[in-house]
Amino acid sequence: MRRLLAFACLTALALGAAACGTTTTTAGFHGAEHEVAQTVADLQSDISSSERKKICERDFAAPVVDKIGGVQACEAAVKNRLSEIDNTELQVESVKVAGNTATAQVKSVYGGKKQLRTVTLAKEGSRWKITAIS
Repeated sequence: MRRLLAFACLTALALGAAACGTTTTTAGFHGAEHEVAQTVADLQSDISSSERKKICERDFAAPVVDKIGGVQACEAAVKNRLSEIDNTELQVESVKVAGNTATAQVKSVYGGKKQLRTVTLAKEGSRWKITAIS
């Protein structure tokens, strides 16, 4: 149950992230802010193309994947959730970087309503990865 809850929280954004024919723009962001916005864009792209392995290995932080039960459990959970994704748009509104952590304010439309969510990321090696979505 905890694994499912952890995954449900992280995929809340994913439910509003996939967009048919729409991509997340990273224009206007530079340096580390651009890298953070690119991670959100990569998540949207990976969801749109059903790249479960990339979502679990490239987009989500290792502690998140571990909490879900490892890469295989994560991929299975992602597969189950992909069928619930709405056809919506996603826009990175702002990014704040503080050392090896960052937050992005992301606007999406889910269920016909605009929502602003906070995506928290951490630097893992040379890449930013998603640690939480609220």
